[in-house]
Amino acid sequence: MSLRVLGVDPGLTRCGIGVVDVAANRSATLVAVGVVGTAADESLDKRLLVIALAIDEWLDRHEPDVVAVERVFSQLNVSTVMGTAQASGVVIAAAARRGLPVALHTPTEVKAAVTGDGQAGKEAVTRMVTRILGLDAPPRPADAADALALAITHAWRSGGASAKTRPGGAAGSGQTAAQRAWVQAEAEAKRSPAGRKR
Repeated sequence: MSLRVLGVDPGLTRCGIGVVDVAANRSATLVAVGVVGTAADESLDKRLLVIALAIDEWLDRHEPDVVAVERVFSQLNVSTVMGTAQASGVVIAAAARRGLPVALHTPTEVKAAVTGDGQAGKEAVTRMVTRILGLDAPPRPADAADALALAITHAWRSGGASAKTRPGGAAGSGQTAAQRAWVQAEAEAKRSPAGRKR
């Protein structure tokens, strides 16, 4: 039995969406991937509506077990952070309407999970996502790869399919270097004020 995760890399201009099935042995299979785009000259309400309708369609079509969303951090560009947070809210609300659990993961956690390096660049994440999923070509743009990385990260963190069949399912003792790095990144995020949930 596999765990189906819908990952979302939120954003107003480009919102990456990816769905993966992850088996108990942590092998991952691509189900679907895409990017929802909105124009900067559109009003905020219309941009959020486009994202909301797209997320509804993806949730209804692919019926994930859980939704994984990138956790928003404070950055220097406040307008970018606000847009990302607003897009995240639309996704979280859509999942809540369906009674789906939502998991938030920091970029550092995701990078550590898929590459073993919490400071890895976008190209490194894209390469590893391509390898993990056995794809012939890397998913583009980077927002699409990031959404898949979020989905993979959550499934690995929760123990994959075992999380559905065992209460409190967790990773086994034979962790890879990337999985150990993820645990370290998660611990650091919890210790840092910027990594705490608001």
